[in-house]
Amino acid sequence: MNAFVLEDGFVYHAYAAFARVTDALWRMWQWLVRAPKGRKEASRCLRLHDEYDRGGEMKKRDWYQPGVACWVDTLQSDPDSAVGFYTELFGWDADSRTASDPAGKYFVCKLRGRDVAAIGSKPSEDVPPEWNTYVWVDSVDDAAAKAIEAGGNVVLEPIDTLGGGRAAMLADYAGAVFGVLEPGAHRGAGLVNDLGVWAMSVLNTSDVEGSKRFYGAVFGWGTETFDAGGSELTMWRLPGYVGGVSEQPVPHDVVAAMASITGEGFPDDGQAGPQPLLVRAKEDAAPHWSVNFWVPDANAVAAKAAELGGRLVVCPYDALGFRATVVADPQGAALTVGQPITEP
Repeated sequence: MNAFVLEDGFVYHAYAAFARVTDALWRMWQWLVRAPKGRKEASRCLRLHDEYDRGGEMKKRDWYQPGVACWVDTLQSDPDSAVGFYTELFGWDADSRTASDPAGKYFVCKLRGRDVAAIGSKPSEDVPPEWNTYVWVDSVDDAAAKAIEAGGNVVLEPIDTLGGGRAAMLADYAGAVFGVLEPGAHRGAGLVNDLGVWAMSVLNTSDVEGSKRFYGAVFGWGTETFDAGGSELTMWRLPGYVGGVSEQPVPHDVVAAMASITGEGFPDDGQAGPQPLLVRAKEDAAPHWSVNFWVPDANAVAAKAAELGGRLVVCPYDALGFRATVVADPQGAALTVGQPITEP
């Protein structure tokens, strides 16, 4: 299955660059296993943007450095229905943060008492249902101005959020949409890189060099490129940010990843293989940010999504270090889920 068609005939391009990310991580993992401190230290390093240990305490966050991806949400026509889907799929609880006399609804989802993602109302029917990634900034207005200067545009103007923060939706010069968050009481995702929660965001683009210039200008990101099994995977780096542990071979300032849109899709049987590319139908996928969540059982999540009225976009497949699948919720928002073969 290469894609699915919504009621209005719009072909929604799902994405699975996640496996290319996991391949690069797996190569790093193997390096650590061979390192002098061996498996004990290797088990502490399967992560990117947060310090992690086997006890799991460092998966918890209450702040992010400016320029670090910090939050994910999905905006949908029927947020109540979406809440029902995701709470069943991931075992989340949902807390309404809707203001009095609201223009729309907003639910913050929690796992083990910590904020992990949100589901809200679409600002208009023109906005497709999708998962959004937000980057922590000191000033939403400054970030919007930088994006415009770099050739991007403002999709949703900066707004005040509950708790004294501000947020906006921007698009890069190629049209990939992302959010920026100026924090108030809400401090981004409180639990990351754990089973049932967000683990990584990836920019999927057909212009890697142009993207480097844009995000470098807006967030000060640099890059480092790795071989991901015959194709290149670029890690976004933020100078001054420190993540991971001292022994890891990946730079300590990695905050996200970038994969190139090749125009190729999955085989007709829907099986991705060890190095899946972007899913497409008749046209190449448009540039976009994708998200993935870690889960304890990818097969079970694929089956559960279908049972709850969602769609299986890409059948469960084995990537290096992960078993993964791409699913879509009943309203069309797609996401990748990965089951770590080695416990995170």
